[in-house]
Amino acid sequence: MRRILVTNNPLIKEKYEGKIDIEYYPESYIDILKKVRDKVHKGCKILTHPLSGSVKPNETPYKTVMISEDTSDLDMESLMIIESSIETALKFLKNQKTPEWNERINRDFQVIDLSLIEPTLKDNIK
Repeated sequence: MRRILVTNNPLIKEKYEGKIDIEYYPESYIDILKKVRDKVHKGCKILTHPLSGSVKPNETPYKTVMISEDTSDLDMESLMIIESSIETALKFLKNQKTPEWNERINRDFQVIDLSLIEPTLKDNIK
């Protein structure tokens, strides 16, 4: 079963490129969730929750989600999770946009995103 990281985190790309399939998009948090939704519609299944961790969607610009390409059928559970995640993220962003963080703080958010996905990667890297 092919596992893919859908991410906008350059630290994930830098550290794991060539070790696991990565789809890197230098886009917004919400755009990453929408990419995952599009993949779910094409038969992918969500393996890590899109809203994992305690960092709110309007605090961090970075998000990584692991999906698998193991089914051709629409996985309704994955669809419900991603639709709900998008709705929640949009609510947060409507109330307050993500600040334009400086480079040091952005790096901290990249490290947080990495730390949330790394436990899952141990069993899934090449």
